[in-house]
Amino acid sequence: MEDRILGLHHITAIADNAKRNLDFYTNILGVRFVKKTVNFDDPGTYHFYFGNETGTPGTILTFFPWEGIGKGTTGTGMATEIGYTVPEGSLEFWAARFKEKGVKHGEIAERFGELYLPLEDPDGLKLNLIVPKNVDDRKAWETADVKAAHATKGFHNVTLNLRSIGPTATVLTEILGYQPQGVEGNRHRFVTDAIGNANIVDLIESPKEAAGRNAAGTNHHVAFRVENDEILMKFREKVMKKGLNITPKIDRDYFFSLYFREPGGVLFELATDNPGFTVDEPLAELGQDLKLPAQYRAMRDEIEKVLPVLK
Repeated sequence: MEDRILGLHHITAIADNAKRNLDFYTNILGVRFVKKTVNFDDPGTYHFYFGNETGTPGTILTFFPWEGIGKGTTGTGMATEIGYTVPEGSLEFWAARFKEKGVKHGEIAERFGELYLPLEDPDGLKLNLIVPKNVDDRKAWETADVKAAHATKGFHNVTLNLRSIGPTATVLTEILGYQPQGVEGNRHRFVTDAIGNANIVDLIESPKEAAGRNAAGTNHHVAFRVENDEILMKFREKVMKKGLNITPKIDRDYFFSLYFREPGGVLFELATDNPGFTVDEPLAELGQDLKLPAQYRAMRDEIEKVLPVLK
């Protein structure tokens, strides 16, 4: 791999109820529960990771389920939609499944020559299931109800809602290596050819829309993927040279991270492939046990008493 941004690494959102969130993504959407840990800054709150079998970067949707936080408001200055790829011919399956399960969803439509099905999770987080133009060869995680012929493969795109797209587009093109691909209405598509999937960012320009408010049903941040620590720090220099504030390198146990807020207000993260989710539990057992960051391991008993019951 080159010293480039390799598309999306993960996206982190907020939920209102841990059990409901876990049930929806594993039982309804059929993704794997890859890691059960806690928020680094709030150990009384879970941090859930959902992805494919191994938690491959580009498949990972994570949540902070803050119990009772209430519903947030989507708007400018945040990511407002997450797109997953699904196999050709699977959208009818999903529409029927969502109807059966009482999941709020729209009609199958087309955007940039690709069919998609919009839906919302129980907190109102906006998702799209998309049949990509280019076949996605990533291996899907299967469940008893959702087989490979229909299962999600990982991210297709993320959508950012902005008052003005210009400054954010500059970050995408001059720092992160994306290029403009097309425009539909007020939606501007940017793509990187550094990788074949999870490589699209859409920017929606909404000059009169109010700013979003982070709470349940909204996205907290968007993370972009780099191969390793060395490349991560090269991008830190690039961000600093553009006059943007960026954090020092932070160890998140399963990857190393940098954070900066792009000019449109969206919190961006740069995250490494290494060391991955099998660093503290074997592949077959991912997501089964509560894993705690080192600073909280001595507090396990107290933490487990305050975390919500999931069964």
